[in-house]
Amino acid sequence: MNIRALLVFIFLLSVMGRHAQATTYSMPKNINDTVITQYPDGVALTRADQDETLLDVARRFLLGQTEIVRLNPDVDRWLVKKGEIVRLSNHRILPDSPHNGITLNIAEYRMYYYPPTKKGETPQQVMSFAHGVGRQDWKTPLGKTKVERKIMNPEWHPPESIRREHAANGDPLPVIVPPGPHNPLGTRALYLDLPGEYRIHGTDIDKINGIGMQITHGCVRMYPKDVEELYDLVDVGTPVYIVKQPIKVGWLDNVLYVESHPDLEGEETTLDQRFAIALGLIKKANNNQEIFDFDQQALNKSLKEQSGEPIAIYERLPPLEEALVTPETVPVPLIPVPAKPSRQLTGKSSTVAKTSSTAKSLAPAKNSVAAKTLVPAKTSINPGRKGSPDGYYHGN
Repeated sequence: MNIRALLVFIFLLSVMGRHAQATTYSMPKNINDTVITQYPDGVALTRADQDETLLDVARRFLLGQTEIVRLNPDVDRWLVKKGEIVRLSNHRILPDSPHNGITLNIAEYRMYYYPPTKKGETPQQVMSFAHGVGRQDWKTPLGKTKVERKIMNPEWHPPESIRREHAANGDPLPVIVPPGPHNPLGTRALYLDLPGEYRIHGTDIDKINGIGMQITHGCVRMYPKDVEELYDLVDVGTPVYIVKQPIKVGWLDNVLYVESHPDLEGEETTLDQRFAIALGLIKKANNNQEIFDFDQQALNKSLKEQSGEPIAIYERLPPLEEALVTPETVPVPLIPVPAKPSRQLTGKSSTVAKTSSTAKSLAPAKNSVAAKTLVPAKTSINPGRKGSPDGYYHGN
């Protein structure tokens, strides 16, 4: 993208931000691909038209606070100067969960809603919303549940434990908090079929900047506009999958991406542990076959920085039916990617250059394997998702 086009794109995002709606993505054309893109140009930036905070930008584009701060480590959270450029999210890897109903990935403070489809059809769109989750001492539970009931303008009956907590902090709560601007449930609440009154709900004007943070008593808190839209779309009985997937791996157009998010408060994994998780997910994404010549430097960068932005780590040949369209060898097409891997294609469709031998890897030495000749990708559909019980989906 040239400079002029980039400036036009930035201007368009500035205008769009004033009328932000829920982020709706088209599903990839290949049903086995799981990377979704909002802006096809591959660059998502906005220019501040006045002095503001990163939280103001996040709210305008319906992003969470943690997300926008991680994307802009060099921007002052509390002072974005007029004319300063702010980076926005563009690509996301879908969580490893069924593509129906609602998936809450608490590790990325993000929700994914797949609108209903006719029997036998695959979803054509997915909607994504930022949300807050439970604090360290009030964790949001994991597992499969469903929407049990919906209430507009709900009253809040704070449990005794929460009333004691507020009283100890000098902020006593009434037995019933009526609907209104200071009701922490906001204007809409979707009650989940879980013990303990867990809900997906809106927020009050006092805590709106907590969207995208670990701040609730276990419920899932959304922006007012988002929860009102979701409320109208979701029926009682809609399945809800609550997962915790700080590392995600997925394909798009024969390019493999990895996306990494920081640990939740009270949890801590080492780089070696994250690398081991990523290796397992890479193998799973490749029909349970090892990939030896991925870009290890790019993977280490993702796992270390944990920006939440998908990074390309490997490119494979297209399936045979695509490669044999003409008698001549068809080169692997290059596509815009969120972050370019350090290696480059050789220009032939049969091999990929080895990762630079001078790059120092943070991964265990036994994983440093010489590059091999690539083979065409298999065309069969991946087997049903199965994973470990640590937040990755393990049902049918």
